[in-house]
Amino acid sequence: MPEGLKTLTRYTIEEEHRHPGSSGEFSALVNVVATATKIIANQVTRGAIVGSLGASEPDNMPPTVHRKLDAIANDIMVAETQWTGHLSALLSEQMTDVHPVPDVHRRGKYLLAFDPLDGSSNIDVNLPVGTIFSVLRAPDGGPPSADDFLQPGVRQVCAGFTLYGPATMLVLTTGSGVDGFTLDREIGAFVLTHPRMRIPEDTSGFAINAANERFWERPVRRYVHECLDGVDGPRGRDFNMRWVASLVADTFHILTRGGVYLYPHDTRRPGRVSLLYGANPIAFIVEQAGGWATTGGDRVLEVPPEHVHHQVPLIFGSRNEVERIERYHSQPEEGPSFDSSLFGSRSLFRPAGR
Repeated sequence: MPEGLKTLTRYTIEEEHRHPGSSGEFSALVNVVATATKIIANQVTRGAIVGSLGASEPDNMPPTVHRKLDAIANDIMVAETQWTGHLSALLSEQMTDVHPVPDVHRRGKYLLAFDPLDGSSNIDVNLPVGTIFSVLRAPDGGPPSADDFLQPGVRQVCAGFTLYGPATMLVLTTGSGVDGFTLDREIGAFVLTHPRMRIPEDTSGFAINAANERFWERPVRRYVHECLDGVDGPRGRDFNMRWVASLVADTFHILTRGGVYLYPHDTRRPGRVSLLYGANPIAFIVEQAGGWATTGGDRVLEVPPEHVHHQVPLIFGSRNEVERIERYHSQPEEGPSFDSSLFGSRSLFRPAGR
């Protein structure tokens, strides 16, 4: 490890020392979650070798060998965290209901909600995936239940994600800024490489799945069309559009280079991203890095969860752009209708007006 870099273990202990009276439980929990994601990173790297892939089901692989990596990642997170004595219950994208810590283990004062493998459909084509997690305080008294998790995002005590890409990155916030860590495989530890990450207030890039345009509401269509009109349009400058289909990958891109991510409300279903283990932790990170996160009409962190798998639209990134999109949602009748599609007057193969 290069001289001067700080490991995650040292980082969390030093953070505990800044809060006299801390028990050390929280820093221990963060390090346990980090250990689980290191194991998942190894599984992701070796997926096809050990017979674990993403969304596809290969015909030539015996069912006794093949398991989807998102299910394996879920089991790893549960196995590595439930015995520690820090948690009362867990919730995952892979679980129908909450998972109380078994009676054979001591129950702690925290709740862990997580998406074990965000973007798992990318595994088979070797694109980035990741793990997203959120930590809440467990209510005092009584056995753990689903209702314990129904807290707005402003009550999170910690949120983070691990990105399994060319390097394995852990991005973390405990409510006092955002720090990024890189897994040093030579020593087997995360080291602080991206301290105090900040999202620029302005940007010329956005991420959206343009194939869904026919389902968008007019405010989103208005924003995207203005960006695509570039220097000749009302924005007066050119924009870049990208879409990785991996929430963690797009979030890390925005944290390092700026941008806006849109997974908006559409006519098929109002929500697109799970609130408790997707939108809330990402929104917490984004706001702590100086950005903003909205559903289009509401601040994500203030949305009251209706059930543990509640889904919401999610728009986040550079603050000035996200606030513009919010403003457009307050003017829902303005902007192009569906008849004015992205390629209605322009084509991929010919200039507009010809």
